[in-house]
Amino acid sequence: MYRTSTCGELRLSDAGKEVTLAGWVQRSRKMGGMTFVDLRDRYGITQLVFNEADDATLCGDANKLGREYCIQVNGIVSERQSKNSKIPTGDIEIIAKGLKVLSPSLTPPFTIEDNTDGGDDLRMKYRYLDLRREAVRKNLELRHRMTILIRNFLDSQKFMEVETPILIGSTPEGARDFVVPSRMNPGQFYALPQSPQTLKQLLMVAGFDRYFQIAKCFRDEDLRADRQPEFTQIDCEMSFVDQDDVINLFEEMARHLFREIRGVELPKLEQMTWHEA
Repeated sequence: MYRTSTCGELRLSDAGKEVTLAGWVQRSRKMGGMTFVDLRDRYGITQLVFNEADDATLCGDANKLGREYCIQVNGIVSERQSKNSKIPTGDIEIIAKGLKVLSPSLTPPFTIEDNTDGGDDLRMKYRYLDLRREAVRKNLELRHRMTILIRNFLDSQKFMEVETPILIGSTPEGARDFVVPSRMNPGQFYALPQSPQTLKQLLMVAGFDRYFQIAKCFRDEDLRADRQPEFTQIDCEMSFVDQDDVINLFEEMARHLFREIRGVELPKLEQMTWHEA
């Protein structure tokens, strides 16, 4: 077992426990005969303490650690004298008893911080490093949380999630299709769907009265602020309903998302006609 705890879960109530952590070195600092290392994983940051008076060899090994070294540490959870109120684990630290370098690292080309010194091109070249930044990770966590809530909400409303094909025949819509050549049928092509429009209509005719899909869409068109060549949409279809049924259900879904994610209770949304808008 590489770890018994994550870097974001230990609290003062865990003081005295012997634990093993694994993660990446966020930063290290040497103060007198002690070395402090901030260890980071997806769940947070925990401070490690290496004391030269207790184990000079171990402390010497800790002094060789660079940023983004991947390490495994075991030690004792202890109450921190100088507490850090900015992080959830700021009341404790780990008095290190053992250290293993799982993977050394070259100095990263930009700082793994919210306010990084890396430009867009550099961060995209080293995307795996950029994804370690908390700001980027939180975006992925938010998307994951929204996806789970949407699926659970629509499931509770009797919707069925159906995954529709990506390689289809071309259907006339507003933008150009991306096409994929067929190796088995030379000279013929598949189109990538701009949206599952035709396919969800097939489902309605077949009797699947409530369908949804968090669907990939592909449109060969000029870029806009909210549109890329490849994007994702919540695609839904309902049978045996009128306009108010559709509006009320998806308005409730929006309220549900704001309530669960932001803690905001939205009032009943105002409506206006197309002519008013």
